[in-house]
Amino acid sequence: MLRLVALSLLCLMPVAAKAQSCAHALVLGLDVSLSVDAQDFALQRQGLANALLDPDVADTILHMPGGDVELAVYEWSGEFDQVLLVDWTIIDSQATLLSVANALRTQPPMDRTGRTAIGASMLFALELIRQRSHCPRLTLDISGDGPSNQGPPPELIRAQMEAAGVIVNALVIENNFNDPEPSVSPPLGPYYHEKVITGPAAFAELIFGFENYEEAMRRKLLRELRPAIAKDRPGLSGRSSVQQAGLD
Repeated sequence: MLRLVALSLLCLMPVAAKAQSCAHALVLGLDVSLSVDAQDFALQRQGLANALLDPDVADTILHMPGGDVELAVYEWSGEFDQVLLVDWTIIDSQATLLSVANALRTQPPMDRTGRTAIGASMLFALELIRQRSHCPRLTLDISGDGPSNQGPPPELIRAQMEAAGVIVNALVIENNFNDPEPSVSPPLGPYYHEKVITGPAAFAELIFGFENYEEAMRRKLLRELRPAIAKDRPGLSGRSSVQQAGLD
């Protein structure tokens, strides 16, 4: 009898380990400050939902070597305006992925302000990520369409991200590419490169307008989730890049 019990426990052990394993904790932060109008807001929410359900993205998430992807999604605008849309969820099935996409499509919009507090948004994400210290790879994926104009400077919070071993990638929406007065609205790509993104192979996907948001997010998710990009938790050094898209 004791031998049978022991054998039963051994059979159960791989299942328990699988249920508790985490390969990658990913937080997605969406900029919903008032510079994002109602149409762009919808393109962003719908674009992320569709990107998560893209067959290549879904296959990558559901077949992650070493464990599961754990996902959280929030929206942000001003210094004290962050709302969690999807709390930490273990993506272990197509049904779970679909439920996350449905939540993104159906949740009501948050009360937004006209300010853009990138540093405060990053700090909110860092507190979320600290709940997933058991995950070997930690990533913040932040979308934004303007420079920070409220709250702590993003470069200060970036230093905290580096110390915590968090990669920060960005999806930068450049709405003023053809601005006749570029000094009023400086290019966002270099800004995010210098002040926001960090970690080995960190990158910013740069698009011009929200029309290309879904495709850019699909590419971005594939790039940051595939283990060939980086296998271990990042240290304090590494190269970063800005990738332009949506120019055709």
